[in-house]
Amino acid sequence: MKTSNIKLAAILLVVMTIGFSFTTVNKITIKGSDTMVILAQKWAEVYMSKNPTTAIQVTGGGSGVGLSALINGSTDIATSSRPLKQSELEKIKGRYGTLGVEIACAKDGITIYLNKANGVSELTLKQLSDIYSGKITNWNQVGGANANIKLYGRENSSGTYVYFKDNVIKKDYALTCQSLPGTAAIVNAVKKDKNGIGYGGAAFDSGVKDCKVKKDANSPALVATEETIRNKTYPITRYLYMYLATRPTGETKKFIDWVLSAEGQKITSQVGYFPVK
Repeated sequence: MKTSNIKLAAILLVVMTIGFSFTTVNKITIKGSDTMVILAQKWAEVYMSKNPTTAIQVTGGGSGVGLSALINGSTDIATSSRPLKQSELEKIKGRYGTLGVEIACAKDGITIYLNKANGVSELTLKQLSDIYSGKITNWNQVGGANANIKLYGRENSSGTYVYFKDNVIKKDYALTCQSLPGTAAIVNAVKKDKNGIGYGGAAFDSGVKDCKVKKDANSPALVATEETIRNKTYPITRYLYMYLATRPTGETKKFIDWVLSAEGQKITSQVGYFPVK
């Protein structure tokens, strides 16, 4: 009799364990933008604390990497700091028969990082273009010390790399620009190099000087703040996106709805980015 009871208890335990594993865990994978990693991780952390039956995995690698993963079906959500390219859109359409789903989930002001010892405090968009294309090579050409400018930037799989090239430089990067694997690496490089300059998301600017940016020589010099982002006066303002292959359903939809809610957007501000509205 005792043996039968033990066997019955063991069977019930197995059934309960299997049932629990199938009914209580909803998995969501998010992959892509390094700019958005700290934001997506914070969203995931808070959401999972409120929804313990949901497991959200967040990884970076760059916007291009995330969008490739979305196209090949290895992630539910791709995070991107740039809009979809036409070639990516065509691949999504070819595989899924859709145009994909674009969700603007936050705003960012691409920040220009300078070493705190650098005497330069503001630059125009034209000067930034000339610096990163290699036309301006010495800080004394923009009012600074007589020293060669050291350029730091992202790798070409980065959405920030693409956005900065298309909207600020508007030509090819100088061959002297050193590509680094992530915004944190750029910030660390500029911290150590008094002649360095870098760019990246507003949330990463700890330990460096934020260079004020001017649309042109006659415009005010501004840094990215909630006010300058909201009124669109900061010259390098962009949206941050989530992309899906098809319209979200189930737990994925619940998560995205929460991200866009007042609570989710408050976290956006806490991390160092800006609400989408």
